[in-house]
Amino acid sequence: MTSALNCRQVAIDADLDASSQQVLAEIARTASNLGAAVLMQHYGRLSSIESKGRVGDLVTNADLAAEQVVLDYLREHTPTIAILAEESGSSGTQGALCWCVDPLDGTTNFAHGYPFFATSVGLIWKGQPLLGSVAVPFLNETYWCSPNQGSFLNDNPIHVSDCSSLQDSLLVTGFAYDRHELIDNNYAEFCWLTHRCRGVRRGGAAAVDLAFVATGRLDGYWERGLAPWDLAAGAALVACAGGSVGDYKDSAFDVVQGRILATSPRLHLPLKQELACVSPLPPKLYGA
Repeated sequence: MTSALNCRQVAIDADLDASSQQVLAEIARTASNLGAAVLMQHYGRLSSIESKGRVGDLVTNADLAAEQVVLDYLREHTPTIAILAEESGSSGTQGALCWCVDPLDGTTNFAHGYPFFATSVGLIWKGQPLLGSVAVPFLNETYWCSPNQGSFLNDNPIHVSDCSSLQDSLLVTGFAYDRHELIDNNYAEFCWLTHRCRGVRRGGAAAVDLAFVATGRLDGYWERGLAPWDLAAGAALVACAGGSVGDYKDSAFDVVQGRILATSPRLHLPLKQELACVSPLPPKLYGA
């Protein structure tokens, strides 16, 4: 499928040898675990929760503390690679490689004591996810990958499911912060697909959703309105686990565009076709 991210091809394009990829993957893994450890120090003991201005878009002292630890580590070990972090923005000299850091993916969950959150550290090459790590501390699980090695859960290799039938699939999605402002808010897609599969989950942390697709717990994930730090590590995990990663249509996957469809290979086309059938719900149906 030409629209899907192909992890093997990304590795070739990146012109990074196997040993370099392995070193960078270990750096991502360590950085995500450092951030996740900070999150657990703050879990249930938050001193600050603030709104970024949109309903549900929060930042806590845990986000800031975890990001600082991750950035310090990345700057020490890869000083020539630029960083794009959710809370502090861009830093370093921009080049082909860039770390994308979400210190606390699932901030709303975390703020409410709901244990579905992670630290995500992904490396992109020319706009394409290359490798990364997602640490889910409450589960004691760290997902990490590189094109040369594949995808892993802690130290065990993982692979996407072999699901090929939408009616046999378990899917996951989410709703962007701007869902209150736009008609293209994923409500209609959620309703449509809920009636065409075994179930649709909403976890509230994109990186964890993608990690669960990579390990086959979930068969497919779609969402819109995401940022590069939401997608970089998780998209690489799915691709390196043998999955298909694209957008809703036939364009090449773009972490900046923020729309993703990540599935087992044989489910990609059926899910994409169903998404193409859906029209937005009239705002009056959901009180907008």
